[in-house]
Amino acid sequence: MNNLKELKVFIVDDEIYYLNILAQHIQNLGCHEVTLFTNGADCLAELPERPDVIFLDYRMDTLSGFDVLKSIKRYDSDIFIVIISGQSDIKVAVDSLKYGAFEYIKKGDMVGDNIENVLERILEVKSLLNQAKPNLLRKLFQFF
Repeated sequence: MNNLKELKVFIVDDEIYYLNILAQHIQNLGCHEVTLFTNGADCLAELPERPDVIFLDYRMDTLSGFDVLKSIKRYDSDIFIVIISGQSDIKVAVDSLKYGAFEYIKKGDMVGDNIENVLERILEVKSLLNQAKPNLLRKLFQFF
């Protein structure tokens, strides 16, 4: 997972304690560029910074994680969004995935392992997408 240092990660959670725990865990995995937000509005304002991954709490005071998710996807559908929530309601998870979240992680003891697994999968997907892009461009330009 040495490619993690290349990822730009945003973490959004209105619980400061949990926000810092997530940040520490992600930094321990090797991510160097981690930005923290205590609300969705601040995160949305910083989207021009082009994060690769956003870990987003589902329940927040002003804007819900679901509202922020939809706004991020309208801004840039290529950003990987991981919803992290204490909700065990399957409808919340399904709706999050339906509207573009890459993964839904339930807060708890296994959150660190789950974050590590999802980051590994994101790196795999990014690698596959990067491999596919040259072939797509080559196909487009063969007609000219």
